[in-house]
Amino acid sequence: MMILGPVFEQFVNKSPISVMARATIEHALGAPALAELFDSTAERGYTKALLFPTAVDPMSLVVCGKAIHVQSAFQQIRDRVPVTLKSVYEKLQHIETGVSAKLVGHVAGRCGGLISELGGACQPLLPGYRVRILDGNHLAATQKRLRVTRGHTAGMLPGQSVAVLDPALMPVSDVIPCADGHAQEGALIDQVLPPAREGDVWVFDRNFCAAGLPLGVRGRRAFFVGRRRGNTAVVPQGDFSQEVETDTGWASARKVWACRDDERVPEARLVRVRLKQPTGDGDLEVGILTNLPAGDADAAEVARLYLKRWEIEGAFHELTVALSCEVNTLGYPRAALFGFCVAVAAYNVLAVVKAAMRGVQGEEKVRDEVSGYYVAMEWALVYAGMMIALPAEEWEVFGTMSAKELAGSLRGWAARINMLKIKKAPPREPTKNKTKRIKDKGPHLSTARLLEDAKKERQTRTKGRTQR
Repeated sequence: MMILGPVFEQFVNKSPISVMARATIEHALGAPALAELFDSTAERGYTKALLFPTAVDPMSLVVCGKAIHVQSAFQQIRDRVPVTLKSVYEKLQHIETGVSAKLVGHVAGRCGGLISELGGACQPLLPGYRVRILDGNHLAATQKRLRVTRGHTAGMLPGQSVAVLDPALMPVSDVIPCADGHAQEGALIDQVLPPAREGDVWVFDRNFCAAGLPLGVRGRRAFFVGRRRGNTAVVPQGDFSQEVETDTGWASARKVWACRDDERVPEARLVRVRLKQPTGDGDLEVGILTNLPAGDADAAEVARLYLKRWEIEGAFHELTVALSCEVNTLGYPRAALFGFCVAVAAYNVLAVVKAAMRGVQGEEKVRDEVSGYYVAMEWALVYAGMMIALPAEEWEVFGTMSAKELAGSLRGWAARINMLKIKKAPPREPTKNKTKRIKDKGPHLSTARLLEDAKKERQTRTKGRTQR
């Protein structure tokens, strides 16, 4: 393990997570690689005074919780930025969505290599197949700072994206950003399909199923598992098989032809799951379409595989709660989508940290006990002070390391993590007795008086029991 000095060693001992994250950033988001990425991807952008890596810096401070908005981030790094704040905002609002998407893919590739070297991959969801989980995400409404948005009562949607999660390594491997916040997810199918490879298994929700994604995936000799919806009609080719009990219900399957717009997917199966508990929409039964061979995935396995789609919901939750993926001060769509993609890149960095912990502590312990929120929180709290004590040039050595060399260091640092500091809080017990509504006379109440009244009431009850 490389020791850079006594100050570095102190941070390794006190906050190994922050050291691991910063070393991974240098490896995955080195300035030369980002500059090359921009030059090879951007169609109209320029880097006369403000380089692309310098545009990433303030946004990364915002999404990682080290600044509340771009202006405050600019204040922190203004000695390194040779332009005005206005120039920074103009740069952000003109970054092409293709550049933002390429940033995610670049970081995912670098982080994926580290995770493989760390031996931190999760158990495969379906042995023998490369599984990808797909989902869409609409960015939250922004503040109405732009002139064209003022006066409107409706919320201003800056865009949406479709994300692809690798459930084995756990980074978000691809993001397809779209500046139109009202566009249907199905309109992005042509951009979703290129990452699909022969033999993949793509898991997605009913919005994509209704939009015809099964046909596109099958056309690439890949497999799909998607919930049936809407205009995805099916022509039965036999009866349902005997039901098999699963954790969530009872699953059975039958062969069908899935049809849409006079096109058919032969040799598909419809898996019917009768649920033990209704969905949030009140559905007691769901239908899942798949073209996986029955010998590799029976009805129960398909139902379980579709349920794993919630892995990407967990990623979105972590992006929202632990990382500020939706910056509501960025009204321009390109700037907002760039912010989201930088947050995804940060999520992929944290995926490396978790993979290093899995390699040391085991997959089950990390999955059940480690809080992604507390991991990100420690990084955010320590990072600023660490970068003062150890400036950027001290970390350049990690940018030139091979994945194998850096993985060795990450594994050693992971062994020093105090697991109690990042332990998940136990789940709250459901409320047994519903609180009665009290209609108050005034608009406000004094909390101190309520507490005092409750104390007197307890004392009265205690005195009464003692006298009996």
